[in-house]
Amino acid sequence: MSGSAGRLKYDIHPDLRPLALIRPPLDKRTIPAIQKAMRLSYYRERPDREVRVERVSIPSEGGANIRALLYVPEEVKTESCLLYLHGGGYVFPAANYQYRLARLYAKEVGCRVLFPDYRLAPEHPFPAAPEDCFAAYLWLRGRVPGAPIAVCGDSAGGTLSMAVCLMAKDRGVPGPCAQMLTYPYVGHCGPTASMQVFTDAPLLSSRDIAAYDAWYVPDPGAGKREYRSPIEAQSFDIFPATYIETAEFDPLRDGGILCAMKLRESGVSVELNNTKGTVHGYDMMLRSAVVQEQAARRIRFLKKTMANEE
Repeated sequence: MSGSAGRLKYDIHPDLRPLALIRPPLDKRTIPAIQKAMRLSYYRERPDREVRVERVSIPSEGGANIRALLYVPEEVKTESCLLYLHGGGYVFPAANYQYRLARLYAKEVGCRVLFPDYRLAPEHPFPAAPEDCFAAYLWLRGRVPGAPIAVCGDSAGGTLSMAVCLMAKDRGVPGPCAQMLTYPYVGHCGPTASMQVFTDAPLLSSRDIAAYDAWYVPDPGAGKREYRSPIEAQSFDIFPATYIETAEFDPLRDGGILCAMKLRESGVSVELNNTKGTVHGYDMMLRSAVVQEQAARRIRFLKKTMANEE
């Protein structure tokens, strides 16, 4: 079964069923216009009574400058900071719900959250994105000297979060204190069951992943392979305490589980949350009780690893 009918065959939670018919417009000819429209969300971000919003510029490799938002809660409860790297297949800018999550984490954890607008494919292929994200990590270390920094990311942002950890080790910089990966793409895991089964899944199918990969890495010889496929890292013991959340009907599901196994085998503390009745990108439905439950689990993890709360 394929097409819209195929995307309805999964036993998706009722709260998330509106997502069942969504398919990202993967057409290289229209991507620039979509990117321009989606970036309007950056300009709409404003402070409120609980969270201030600062706009900053961060120098990156090759003379590039990337813009970012720094969310600062009115009540800063911890000097620890969070670097949030949004997903979007390395192609799409942050969506409204991702900005809202950054604000939520800042408010609930009581920490500063840096949200960079890193460069995107296909105009800026790998390794531009991880270089920008690492530059954002260094900027945050300079902004709050000595403060522990956690990294988090959803989907492609998961790859970038892991890449920041690897780059910190390779470049002699103290690494993140924790990482939080939500339905992450962790790199090339081979023909996992979820990649083979979910060829027509909502929001992200295994066919879509091939398109994103082709735009993100047009030159297989560019950059360091581990930075685009962290699951192929030579060592996993360099990673900090990790939270991994997977979606049931997601081609990336088994890769996230495999990553959790590899981390645990290396002695890393891992919290694995395999959600049910969910599809990739379910955070879009922020008002859903399902999503709010998962957000609460993430906040507990961040509080435990960043604010030293039990």
